[in-house]
Amino acid sequence: RSSDLMLGLRTSLPMRAEPKKRKRVDPKRDQATRERLRKKLKKLERVAPELIPIEDFIAPTQHTAQLKVRPPIALSFDESERRAMLLKKWSMFKQAEHKAEQAVIESLLQAQTKALVELRLESEELYQAAMLRDTELLPFENEGPRSEEH
Repeated sequence: RSSDLMLGLRTSLPMRAEPKKRKRVDPKRDQATRERLRKKLKKLERVAPELIPIEDFIAPTQHTAQLKVRPPIALSFDESERRAMLLKKWSMFKQAEHKAEQAVIESLLQAQTKALVELRLESEELYQAAMLRDTELLPFENEGPRSEEH
């Protein structure tokens, strides 16, 4: 209900606003500005734009190579040990995460295989239909020597 109220409020606010007052434009002044713009356009058309060589935009490699090199930071023994332990913990965390993902994928594949075996026991036709590739699910077109369906 509050959203209906807000929508009604939004539509009613501009209706209460006063219309903008138009500025009175002097026709002579308006004509003069148009004439000035027309003259500027003609001047720009006569003079071809000066092209800037591409080499001006490319910085020499000798200057950029110096900018990219950072000076090595001298770390204390404690800081280097702390960073090594942090890297080790991160590696162990990512390895555990990877193993968990692999276990989930493996369990899903086992469940799929079990379901397909049970489906085959139930009906061979349903099994064959389930084994067909669904082109709507993952559309893929291939051109070349192996483009025929298998």
